[in-house]
Amino acid sequence: MTASQSLAERPHRTLLALSIPVLGSLIAEPLTSLVDTAFVARLGVESLAALGVGTMLLSALFWAFSFLGVATQTRVASIHGDALSGPADRRCARLCLAAVTLALALGASVALAGATFAPVAARAMGAEGEVAALATEYLRYRLLGAPAMLASFAVFGALRGVQDMHTPLWIAGGMNALNLVLDPLLIFGAAGSPALGVAGAALASSLSQWAGAVWAGVAATRRLGRPDAFDWHHARGLLAAGADLVVRAGALNAFLGFATRQATRIGAEAGAVHQVVRSAWFFNALFLDAFAIVGQSLVASHAGSGDRGAARRVARTVCQWSVGVGGALGLAMLAAEPWVRRLYLPVSAAALFATPWRIAAWSQPVSGLAFGTDGIHFGSGDFRYLRNAVLAALLLAGAALALIDLESSQALPFVWLATLLWAAARAVAGFLRVWPGIGAAPLGGGS
Repeated sequence: MTASQSLAERPHRTLLALSIPVLGSLIAEPLTSLVDTAFVARLGVESLAALGVGTMLLSALFWAFSFLGVATQTRVASIHGDALSGPADRRCARLCLAAVTLALALGASVALAGATFAPVAARAMGAEGEVAALATEYLRYRLLGAPAMLASFAVFGALRGVQDMHTPLWIAGGMNALNLVLDPLLIFGAAGSPALGVAGAALASSLSQWAGAVWAGVAATRRLGRPDAFDWHHARGLLAAGADLVVRAGALNAFLGFATRQATRIGAEAGAVHQVVRSAWFFNALFLDAFAIVGQSLVASHAGSGDRGAARRVARTVCQWSVGVGGALGLAMLAAEPWVRRLYLPVSAAALFATPWRIAAWSQPVSGLAFGTDGIHFGSGDFRYLRNAVLAALLLAGAALALIDLESSQALPFVWLATLLWAAARAVAGFLRVWPGIGAAPLGGGS
């Protein structure tokens, strides 16, 4: 029985079973960030604030090129659903090769540009003095892993397109385990290694990403077969599909970057608190995105086979789980508040923590719906609508950020209220595109 057939008979059980391995692979990057945060917090407020600036900029860069994974997954799933071609279909292997080649080329370009412009980028985020210097150092070492990270995005998309959710899990878990081993060695120095501080955290991540990329390449060849030629048609198709996705990613990054900049400008303590809350928020958001990624593959597969009704049933199930699990994650955040404050924050910053953390916790169901509907529209290829929805959310919530009085004692909570507004605007737009189906909705109307 295929995953699509199983979903029709047991929708909730099947979606959960497919989402669990996706969850494990998705949380690897934010878990790496949380591990880095825990270690770097021992170095002081300046180092922690610098880590926040660096990781925000890197998230922006990686999101800008996430279209490689998204477009590859949708196209492979569509081929799989249309032809029932199986994992060894040469078209899937050629498409994966094209995606990885683009990823390596784009990643190398990003690494070279970042080596030059890292100081400018750090200052643009509001970092000054020692915070700016440490953020620059972190960025330069971390960008050494950019080609590997983008290549892994592409391969994971291809594997998920043929509904192989387990292989990315094992690769991501291995990468994170290696990072956990390397972090203390390179940050604090041990076994003959010098203490590199914040740069050590970045280098540990980069080395782990390269190990994961090599593993992913071998796994893709085994699962999809060896490509017999490089297909420029696939490369051009990925770039064409990526145009709207790049604009969308840029709009997402613009808001998140602006929010981090505002928090950093409030002060080093506020920047440190924002980094901790933002790391948990990203962890939960990608946790919720597990349902969206499974939904994307299934929606694309059903769309490829022409079964629009089944695609809408997938969409409904994804939204139900996204909102429900978002609520559970929010409650877990509230319960974990004292523990997180003690583990991650210097004493000087602890007083600013409670209100932003609670706002982020109550926003989790809304964020779940935003991510869930994103996955649905990725699967239906509704990229232009997603682009426009995110641009509208940027204008609305970005204006709210700009109006914040940074001298106010409530400045940081207002940053997180603006973030909640941003997620809500995206969630509403995504939901209405399917129910009732505003505009030229690929899945609109019907049951």
